[in-house]
Amino acid sequence: MSGGGGLGGGRGGAGPAAGPEHGRAYWAVSDTLNITRRYLTHFQRQPIVIAWQLGFPIISVLLYGFVFGEAMKVPGGEGDYKQFLMPGMFVMTMAFGFMNTAMGVVTDASKGVIDRFRSMPMAPSAVSAGRGLSDLIVACAELTILALTALAIGWRPGNGVLNAVAAFGLLLLLRFSLIWVGVWLGLVVPSAEAAGGLYAVAFPLTMISSVFVAPSLMPDWLAPIAAWNPVSSTGTAARELFGNPGAGGSSWVEQNAVLMGVVWPLVVTAVFLPLAVRRFKGLSR
Repeated sequence: MSGGGGLGGGRGGAGPAAGPEHGRAYWAVSDTLNITRRYLTHFQRQPIVIAWQLGFPIISVLLYGFVFGEAMKVPGGEGDYKQFLMPGMFVMTMAFGFMNTAMGVVTDASKGVIDRFRSMPMAPSAVSAGRGLSDLIVACAELTILALTALAIGWRPGNGVLNAVAAFGLLLLLRFSLIWVGVWLGLVVPSAEAAGGLYAVAFPLTMISSVFVAPSLMPDWLAPIAAWNPVSSTGTAARELFGNPGAGGSSWVEQNAVLMGVVWPLVVTAVFLPLAVRRFKGLSR
């Protein structure tokens, strides 16, 4: 296991600088940063992994924007489909990220890495918090590369810098909430092979949404499901903040997309963060 030997080391051979004057909050932050560094080091040593995670969004943009783009419709029939698509691609990338989290957690759990962490003198919250922080850092890199790709193919945010920053903030908030879904799933599924089956959950989550098509263009029975999908709320809110076509809609949830783009991630976090913490604490029982 890489990066494990130094974790919590300051407490074992404590000198005056690492003595009892450091409180629990200090060690919680220190341990979290150590765990974060460990996860990011794995990307450095396995460049194919980071190349796939950062390259997949680019491939998706080229595929959906140029291969399928001419056949897709923008709500109201106005505007370039690429302008409609890009906020959805940002959302899809953030939503699919929970799969990477789940795979990383289940791999560590199956190899006994998490059990080793639990036996070390470190803050109990550090493993989950470090996982979350490292995933957010990777998410920022993904969004940066995807935004540069979008600008290269002609996408433009047209509603000011502050609104664009707010849109990216909502995207990261969605990713943050889904981290805890990934952590919980990674602690629940028995193996990495079983975790691969979670794509059966990820695809409907993103496809039955406003990522590629507005809910108003879907069949009447499917449109409400897509509109109330948390992914749709973030996608519609991002389009509204970016000033891209396709924002809005006739339903209440679409008319209040920015509000729901905040509410949905908070609800998901409130549900799955405690579940992940409880599952982590119960691993040794």
